[in-house]
Amino acid sequence: MDTRKRFEEKVVVVTGAAQGIGRGVALRAAAEGGIVVLTDRSELVHEVEAEIAGLGCGLSLAVVADLETYAGACAMTRAALDAFGRIDALVNNVGGTIWAKPYQEYEEAQIEAEVRRSLFPTLWCCRAVLPTMIERQRGAIVNVSSIATRSIYRVPYAASKGGVNALTASLAFEHAEDGIRVNAVATGGTEAPPRKVPRNTAPQSEQEARWYQDIVDQTISSSLMRRYGTIDEQVGAILFLASDEASYITGTVLPVGGGDLG
Repeated sequence: MDTRKRFEEKVVVVTGAAQGIGRGVALRAAAEGGIVVLTDRSELVHEVEAEIAGLGCGLSLAVVADLETYAGACAMTRAALDAFGRIDALVNNVGGTIWAKPYQEYEEAQIEAEVRRSLFPTLWCCRAVLPTMIERQRGAIVNVSSIATRSIYRVPYAASKGGVNALTASLAFEHAEDGIRVNAVATGGTEAPPRKVPRNTAPQSEQEARWYQDIVDQTISSSLMRRYGTIDEQVGAILFLASDEASYITGTVLPVGGGDLG
């Protein structure tokens, strides 16, 4: 078991914390002494809060909010500040491909939904949290991007994550003098349990299943290690950048895709 306490007495906000990588980040940050604010639009986030309590890791707070809206991001920020008085680190994890198909097959509403899902939560949460970090002249932001900025059948998602990368670089330029570090992890294909709340509940057609398999095949072939990563491998990189171990790193997009640079 990891016995480091890199986040002792630090308030760490984790978005998309109900499952997958977000849940993994929240659990490990808590295990390392962090005071964790878990945010998701699913009520399942309360189960992660109970899990942390059951492990005896310390304080945590579950906040249900729709981070595709600025109001939701502000509500999350207010809840964290009301409960703990500060935010030391923000991990923007909300996002993920909803549909997988060639770009010309996307409908207008689907393109907009992909951008709302994978770009706007990071935009809004950075905007909501930055003022309190500027006031304190310190903080760390880690945005979860993707190596899918160079891939097939996910153009709206890729464009959204490209926006996350640009946001990361620009905010790092703007706020280094405020003591705020801004970095991103470009996650590769990651093995994860089936989602409790699917991003797309519509039945998958045979053609859609083939397109999705093409994505899987391309992801593995693009990785020098020829495999998907694990949640723990993504969590390790995210929390490294969120911690003081990365105190001289900002404006960086770290690919974690087995050698695929995206």
